Amino acid sequence: MKDIIGEIKKVLDEKDELREEALKITRKIIRLCGECIRAIHRNELNLAGEKLNKAGKLVEDLGRMLMGHPDLYYAGYVKSAHQEYVEALLFYNYVNDLEFPLPQEVGVPESQYLLGLGDFIGELRRYFLENLVKGDLEGAEKVCRSIKDFYDELSILEYPRSLVNIKHKQDNARYILERTLEDLIRAKGKID
Repeated sequence: MKDIIGEIKKVLDEKDELREEALKITRKIIRLCGECIRAIHRNELNLAGEKLNKAGKLVEDLGRMLMGHPDLYYAGYVKSAHQEYVEALLFYNYVNDLEFPLPQEVGVPESQYLLGLGDFIGELRRYFLENLVKGDLEGAEKVCRSIKDFYDELSILEYPRSLVNIKHKQDNARYILERTLEDLIRAKGKID
């Protein structure tokens, strides 16, 4: 039994080291994505792109590092980092009128991509409000249409929680859409 326990300890020690390194990387990804999103809202798109590129490289590094360790790769902290990355990436691409990449193109599991899409809708709400505050009703309407389009796509997904816990994101996106439509109607009423 001593030899067996020794082998198990070696495996677990390696996993523990990988886990600690993965935690550091996921924190960096989340921080960079937050900085990217804030830069986008300040219209500092070059800075946002730099932050996003750094986060993307870390997502790739994380995938390579955890290859062969699905128990770590699908852990909650990695999922959170993937979602934050997708949220920032989709928002950056939206604002810059770029194509949206496929999950496999960015090295993120499909379920995490969908959850990141749900969070992206929240950033669009904030972007919508910024357009309203600037008096850009046309821009606000465009963002509102986008929110509706993304919500429509997200709302057709019905899967068990064990595959993707999307229901909460769908409910939140519907709430965001309803509030955004109300705000747009009010803003148009003040202008007419």
